[in-house]
Amino acid sequence: MIESKTNIRVRYADTDKMGVVYHSNYAIYFEVGRTEMFREIGLPYDEMERNNIMLPLVDLHINYKRPALYDDLITVTTRLNELPGVKIRFDYEIHNEKGELLVDGYATLVFIDTLRNRPTRMPENIKNIIAKYF
Repeated sequence: MIESKTNIRVRYADTDKMGVVYHSNYAIYFEVGRTEMFREIGLPYDEMERNNIMLPLVDLHINYKRPALYDDLITVTTRLNELPGVKIRFDYEIHNEKGELLVDGYATLVFIDTLRNRPTRMPENIKNIIAKYF
C-alpha cells in the first residue's frame, strides 16, 4: 500500500457565499493528493506524459460528511491499496485540523497510450516504481 498526506489551505475562491467549500472542489483536492503522491514516489505526471502515458478519470465517488470552511487547513490522505493493471484506483479521505472526517471517496483512472489513443496495461517502468510498495 502507498499512503500520502497533503495539506491544503482552503481559499476564499473555493467557497460559496456561506464560506463552505463548494462540492466540486473536493474532486480538485483529490487530484492534488493524487499528483503529490505520484511526485513523492518518483512518478511526476509530466514525466508520464512525456512517455506517452495519460491517466484520464473514468469514475469518481465522493461521500460528503462535514463541510470544509474558508481558511481551514485540510489534509488529503491518498491511498493506493492494490497494484494497478489497466485501471488504477485511488482512495481518499479529507480531514480538518480537528481530525474530523469531512469527505471520503475514490477515483478510478485508466492508463492510456497516447500514441494509439487506447487503454494499455500499466507500463513496466511505472510498475517497477509502484510495485516496491506492495
